[in-house]
Amino acid sequence: MLSAPDFKQKQIVLALLSRGDKLSFKNDNIIIRGEDENIKHQSTCYRLFALFIVGHVVVTSGLLQRAKKFGFSLILMGHNLTVYGQFNNKTEGNVVLRKRQYDYENTDLAQHLVMNKIQQQREVLKNIRNKDEKKRIAIQHLQNHEARLPSPDLDLQNLLGLEGSAARVYFQQLFGRESWHGRKPRAKQDPTNTLLDIGYTLLFNFVEGLLNLYGFDLYRGVYHQQFYQRKSLVCDLVEPFRPIIDSRIRKAFSLGQVNVEDFDVIQGQYRLFGEKSRSYLKWLLEEILTHKQGMFLYTQQYYRCFMRQKPVDEYPLFNKFLNEKC
Repeated sequence: MLSAPDFKQKQIVLALLSRGDKLSFKNDNIIIRGEDENIKHQSTCYRLFALFIVGHVVVTSGLLQRAKKFGFSLILMGHNLTVYGQFNNKTEGNVVLRKRQYDYENTDLAQHLVMNKIQQQREVLKNIRNKDEKKRIAIQHLQNHEARLPSPDLDLQNLLGLEGSAARVYFQQLFGRESWHGRKPRAKQDPTNTLLDIGYTLLFNFVEGLLNLYGFDLYRGVYHQQFYQRKSLVCDLVEPFRPIIDSRIRKAFSLGQVNVEDFDVIQGQYRLFGEKSRSYLKWLLEEILTHKQGMFLYTQQYYRCFMRQKPVDEYPLFNKFLNEKC
């Protein structure tokens, strides 16, 4: 399996293709050429962990063969930034791991994940400069929620309620100044919700790649329950990492990196297309790369604990925000 030092050298490449761009390979390098044949991007396949391609591309047998040979995932996204195809490099045959997954029936891991997420949300709010009274109250509110976990009295339904209550307080204080009307996944009712959807999509596919390194059954979660074609375990493990995206989007507003004129409004939905999306994808992906090693180590430790059936208090906690200022 991939070691931490090896993973540190790995890259995630985002290729935003324009009309006439071509994807090719030469000497185990991936190359993107423009319509004028000039090289727009070149990187070695040996260091590639995931390749996001935005736009139309011809998927050749050569591309799939190299993805298999060098062990990188291929994620295909349309110009509207929705994923329409994936080719994932997976570890297969980890029967013991999957049997552990199918036998697991407890709620302690779900509570651990939610506690870690609320903890990170609280840290994000704590790191905002010049906090007013409402933010201080919200931080205390989140701390109270966190203190309720773990609890043998909470079933999954109650846990969902607790997480939702914390999220409402958190998002209101994080994005309240950007005409915030609540978090509504996939509704794209404002630029903030659209950017959250895009950032979470990138994050989701990165975490999926990490879990595939070990051979997990991605459809068997510990918090999100089985639902047709839903990768519940990826949904679970993404939770503690979501504040990475949240805080970066708030920072982007502060830095003037979000311009509402960049968004097209179609049937009431704010959408980013083509070249206008380039800068947004760049800083969102850079943020994920900043924390990629921490997320790798977290997933590695989660796998080891799960395989050894460790008590929940020995499972990892993700905390990469402690010294950051929004």
